[in-house]
Amino acid sequence: MKIKIMDNTVGSLTQYQLSIIIGSILGDGYLRIISGRQDAFLEINHSIKAHEYVDWKYKALKNICVSPPKKRIIDETRTAYRFFTKQHKDLTRLLKIFYQNGKKIIPVSLVLDPLILAVWFMDDGSKSRKNDVYLNTQQFSIRDQKIILHKLRQIGLKARLNKDKKYYRIRFLKESVLELNRIISPYIIDSLKYKLSYDPVETCSK
Repeated sequence: MKIKIMDNTVGSLTQYQLSIIIGSILGDGYLRIISGRQDAFLEINHSIKAHEYVDWKYKALKNICVSPPKKRIIDETRTAYRFFTKQHKDLTRLLKIFYQNGKKIIPVSLVLDPLILAVWFMDDGSKSRKNDVYLNTQQFSIRDQKIILHKLRQIGLKARLNKDKKYYRIRFLKESVLELNRIISPYIIDSLKYKLSYDPVETCSK
């Protein structure tokens, strides 16, 4: 089955897998091509504290993966938990869309669906003690972040740029937090529901 997304035709990945992959690319996942190889692979790498989340991603992408997630000791206080997919032609297509000169970008053709946004939020979402809700998009340029704001408006979410020290990130306006939760809470795994500002069950019922 062929899947149409972002004006690009993607072949063997399911829509569910594609949304998880795109959400991961927007967040903490990385696509790369080994020198001398033809196609790209995806690396999923999180803290060991997020092992349930990594296992959830692995279960969804298992059929294109090399092996199950493994621990990787970074130093005395940090341990990562990660897995890699196989090289895949569809990942190569995504690399051409989401990377420019080796750096992640936000393509103007991006279409956000609830699962993409939920995965992105599980990767990079956070909230403050005052229940301000953020997407930690500091890795992206101001131009790219303005594209993100536009894409969020297209699905009914209002947000603005928020300066975090010397970089900018995205802060959802309080009037959009309930709608954000309504959109993403069905996909947020139990161990990461603490990132939501309100009770997801109550949110869904409204």
